[in-house]
Amino acid sequence: MPKRHLRLTDADNREIEAALAELRRQLRVPDAFPKEVLAEAERAARSHRRPRADETDVPFVTIDPPTSKDLDQAMHLERDGKGYRVRYAIADVAGFVEPDGALDAEAHLRGETLYAPDGNARLYPPVLSEGAASLLPDEVRPALVWTMALDGTGEGIDVRVRHALVRSRAKLDYAGVQLSLDNGSADDVLFLLREVGVLREQREARRGGVSLQLPEQEVTRGRDGYVLSYRPPLQVEGWNAQISLMTGMAAAELMLTAKVGILRTVPEADPKRLARLRRTAAALDVPWPDGLGYPEFVRSLDANVPRQAALLQQAAGVMRGSGYTAFEGRAPKDPVHAALASTYAHTTAPLRRLVDRYVGEACVALSAGKEPAEWVRAALPELPAVMEQSAQKASQYEAGIVSTLEAAVLQHRVGQTFEAVVVEADDDGDGGLVQLREPAVTARCDGQGLPLGERIQVRLELADVMQRQARFAVV
Repeated sequence: MPKRHLRLTDADNREIEAALAELRRQLRVPDAFPKEVLAEAERAARSHRRPRADETDVPFVTIDPPTSKDLDQAMHLERDGKGYRVRYAIADVAGFVEPDGALDAEAHLRGETLYAPDGNARLYPPVLSEGAASLLPDEVRPALVWTMALDGTGEGIDVRVRHALVRSRAKLDYAGVQLSLDNGSADDVLFLLREVGVLREQREARRGGVSLQLPEQEVTRGRDGYVLSYRPPLQVEGWNAQISLMTGMAAAELMLTAKVGILRTVPEADPKRLARLRRTAAALDVPWPDGLGYPEFVRSLDANVPRQAALLQQAAGVMRGSGYTAFEGRAPKDPVHAALASTYAHTTAPLRRLVDRYVGEACVALSAGKEPAEWVRAALPELPAVMEQSAQKASQYEAGIVSTLEAAVLQHRVGQTFEAVVVEADDDGDGGLVQLREPAVTARCDGQGLPLGERIQVRLELADVMQRQARFAVV
């Protein structure tokens, strides 16, 4: 869907700010860091672990949103005979955080960074997350450097990870990288990113993994105030994600071999939900050939076609129950991330997610043939609950922010009629969800027997910014 937005007035923006402040109060989103945490972070920024190994001669680059300062990952790719060598540098957060110190305790309370257009609730203070620990360009930084050898098909054939010093050469952004690849002006590393990314996507498809490519509702804040828009994913984001996924799979393999660690797990698709998705496809006249599995079918759908977009929305709910599984002494019974059709661990975003710090340190030790440190093993049993709680809060926060902006862009248009696509219909037939193309809104709609996947006319009945609610009715 095209990226569009509606400009808001100053009064609208003030009301949005008040609503977001109330949302933070209700969800208990942390505000400032305690003094002792800030003091410890300042000390760590000045004096931290400095690895002996030096890989500052490797021309790493980062690829992130243009305004990001918490840069977790830097990459370098090169050909290696008929295959590839991928180096992936991950911020060495554990080198700054003293186990059981004030900074560590605060990170366990927060779990992950919570993002908002008017300010972020960081996992770690900015002096670290946007400064001394961030892989900023032209700065020497400690990192966990993953070196992965791939064959010509993109299959991993060797992996090692160690602490080392690195220096990123450039901070790139997704749109700029995509443009340079499209017009041919990109350098060799970026062309190799595309090449390896495509190979890894093909391997994912052969494994039976699936990635949903849905336009995102995005909330940003610019000079004119807040903006709500649809943002279609760029191809380079998928290729970049494949490098991160590959690293997470390598981390999982290291930990499973040693029978100690923590995995990101997702159970297999619920048969009842799969059957419902098949019935929905039939009702929408979207062919689902016999013998075509769920992953292949989902990859065939186009989010720009209304009926198929509705099916993609339904498909997102087929695999539920994601979580974290910690283990020591024996491998877990159900270790697989079903959406990836592989075992997998979170390890590439330690500035933004607590569990990654532990996975990274465990893997450095295991790669060297050693046992993970005691502070890593001691924390494993409690990490799943910590991460589940923080993920739930992050999901509620993100949804609340989007709902606030939806109500704001609609509040002066109550009573008006819009064209919308039905993307979800209630089982009892009393309503569902509709998606407007302009403005970028997905909201509740009342009405009997909403035709899933069809375009309909709806009337705006309610738009309340402070309650974060918008509701439509069928005309």
